[in-house]
Amino acid sequence: MSEGLRAGAGKGLDPSILREYDIRGVVGATLNEGDARAIGLGFAALLRDKAGPESPCIVVGRDGRLSSPMLEAALVEGLVAGGVDVVRIGLSSTPMLYYAEAALRLGELTSTRPVQGGIQVTGSHNPKDHNGFKIVLGGLPFFGEDLQRLNGVIAGLPEAPEGVVMSPGLIEEIDILPAYIDRLLSDITGLDQAELARLRIGWDAGNGAAGPAIEALTACLPGEHHLLFTHVDGHFPHHHPDPTVETNLADLRHLVLSKRLDFGVAFDGDADRVGLIDGQGRVVWGDRILAILAQDLLKRLPGADILADVKSSQALFDHVAACGGRPSLWKTGHSHIKSRMKATAAPLAGEMTGHIFFAEDWYGFDDGLLAALRLMAASLRLGQSIADLASALPHTAATPELRIAVAGDARPLDLVAAVRQAVEVEGLDMNPIDGIRVTSADGWWLLRASNTEAKLSARAEGRDEMALKRVLADLEARLASVGVSLG
Repeated sequence: MSEGLRAGAGKGLDPSILREYDIRGVVGATLNEGDARAIGLGFAALLRDKAGPESPCIVVGRDGRLSSPMLEAALVEGLVAGGVDVVRIGLSSTPMLYYAEAALRLGELTSTRPVQGGIQVTGSHNPKDHNGFKIVLGGLPFFGEDLQRLNGVIAGLPEAPEGVVMSPGLIEEIDILPAYIDRLLSDITGLDQAELARLRIGWDAGNGAAGPAIEALTACLPGEHHLLFTHVDGHFPHHHPDPTVETNLADLRHLVLSKRLDFGVAFDGDADRVGLIDGQGRVVWGDRILAILAQDLLKRLPGADILADVKSSQALFDHVAACGGRPSLWKTGHSHIKSRMKATAAPLAGEMTGHIFFAEDWYGFDDGLLAALRLMAASLRLGQSIADLASALPHTAATPELRIAVAGDARPLDLVAAVRQAVEVEGLDMNPIDGIRVTSADGWWLLRASNTEAKLSARAEGRDEMALKRVLADLEARLASVGVSLG
């Protein structure tokens, strides 16, 4: 333990790495091996309190980043020293970790004893020198106040590990990939296999953790499948694995158009997000992916609740209602969406960022590979290509998500509150579920405090380009009133 138990004993983790939904930092700067060990010890203490006399057990996985093996080893060391048994699944996507946690907790897999939670070491879609931890406990996301509570425990840990451990935990290693692939394949067993065999699909792993699972899955699928960058490489030599950035989809678009494929899918570094290029080479963003999947689901479950985050297009909510569903707006963030799905029993949810969550015949978590399979299924069941289904959705004019810097010591939350107060005085149509989303005859604008940095986050949509200009002008005036520039 060259770094001792952890950096900054008695102080907890660097506050900058405690995000709303996970723990995330720059390796070697704000996040190091000692932090990972401390997270293991702190989480072990929480688990022991929850488990009582029974020895707790959790599952741990890691993505393909260069720093992930080091951080995963230190995390496991801390967990075991804290008296927790660990099931290691090794290199894996985050959905594989979620699946392992659910299947082992529910007793669907019997290769080891039940687990109480799981931790994935992953930098997700962030730059290659970043990394972090996504945590689930008892099938629920561990975030927000949970992370603050964990940091409080870490701050109280002694510097020496012998001051913590009483009965070391055990380590077991399992290969979860075959069971995960079998579970994915079971999702499409009811489809016409001859129709599936006519589909031609492109898959871009972006050298992220999805690569081995994509290779294993497509080897078992009917149809023609063209794979890009499935070799796991933490340098990300071809493009960064973030399908919300259009330039990262250039290779997939070229593949789809040059091979005349039905569509192509891309994934972020840990494969909990999906990107989509339709057969015409167009990007289909996350809210429109959700609209297509909802149209398919609502034929089986009429009247079902469909959740989407506040950044999603009004076209999605209108489409869900037109298909006989109950659209519902909710807070941005995968942990918020998953928690809301549990509370409302919604079978499907999604975000603009490409997180699509499945609870119909699944476990309620976001999975990019499952989203790809259900897009294939939707195309067959609805009898239309993905391009035709995307084209049928109402066209609107919208901005991407806008990140707005604030000057000096201004706090984004205070600025949003000031704008909200003015909007309330005017009696405008406003939804305050996550920041403020103000709707008018032209469209809507959203203003919220970013969950990941000290900035404002904004987005606007109009029924056409001229309407969008008017919506943006209103948003710009609101920001100017609190001393913030949109441009």
